[in-house]
Amino acid sequence: MRWTHPLRLTAVAAVLAVAVSACGVTDDGGSGGKADSISGDQIMVPNSPGGGYDTTARTAAAVIESEKIADDVEVFNLEGAGGTVGLARLVNEKGNGELSMMMGLGVVGASYTNETKASLKDTTPIARLIEEPGAIIVSKDSPFKTVGDLVAAWRKDPGSLTVGGGSSPGGPDHLLPMQLADAAGIDPKKVNFVTYDGGGDLLPAILGNKIDFATSGAGEFLDQIASGSLRVLATTGEERLEAVPDAPTLKESDIDLVFTNWRGIVAPPGISKSAKQAWIDALEKMHDSAGWEKALTDNGWTDAFETGDDFATFLHEQDARVADTLKALGLA
Repeated sequence: MRWTHPLRLTAVAAVLAVAVSACGVTDDGGSGGKADSISGDQIMVPNSPGGGYDTTARTAAAVIESEKIADDVEVFNLEGAGGTVGLARLVNEKGNGELSMMMGLGVVGASYTNETKASLKDTTPIARLIEEPGAIIVSKDSPFKTVGDLVAAWRKDPGSLTVGGGSSPGGPDHLLPMQLADAAGIDPKKVNFVTYDGGGDLLPAILGNKIDFATSGAGEFLDQIASGSLRVLATTGEERLEAVPDAPTLKESDIDLVFTNWRGIVAPPGISKSAKQAWIDALEKMHDSAGWEKALTDNGWTDAFETGDDFATFLHEQDARVADTLKALGLA
């Protein structure tokens, strides 16, 4: 299967911005949300600092400010339960047009496996920003020099190798090894998968050899890959990743699998039309900027931008696919 266009609570408390500009009015009964700008608004990251959601959110906020699209866009982390603590917060902020949340395939899956009452169906889809292939990553001390070496050892004794990922069951870092196992002729139910709450928590586990290999986005660990402390055995896109050009694709390694993750932004339910449009307008300007084009290249991200109804349709399709996969694994 190809994914295309994927409870520890430590909150960084923040007071919601309520300043209203002189021309900032709302319409259609929604509360919050300035009609012309997202200045002073917030982007919540529903997992730990240093992970993919965090990097994407902070990069987006930095480009928005450097390109003078809006001022003082705040990013804060509210981690826990694979992103569903943040999701619950977002859904409970009904009508708050000054808040949004960075999310992706991981939150889709966690909304099922953590049996949260909050649902992505209750959110307001704003925009999908990027997609990126996954990567098979090991420490510099790993005995596995190629993905073929790893798969050969995995086939002999599937339960003997531990794979870690920075997402809960149902998220991209979990779905990737399940699909990789299936493509390699290994029963996915025998995969020994360990969940970490985002790339920030996953990194020390790889570096400390607490796991045999990791499945995640290479973009989260480019500094460690460049320094040689981590090695990428393969990436999972159709083509090699520009940021890691020496790593072959799975297809080049005779493994018939292509897998990509994505990230986007949603807002609370019931926000005004003007608040929703302010977020979309800001992100469209960001997407068209030279700063964002550079960010895509620097982070090895693929442009997958779409907004509003198009993103809502995509989100609905992804939700249904993840639900089906997790039911097949007995996890939903």
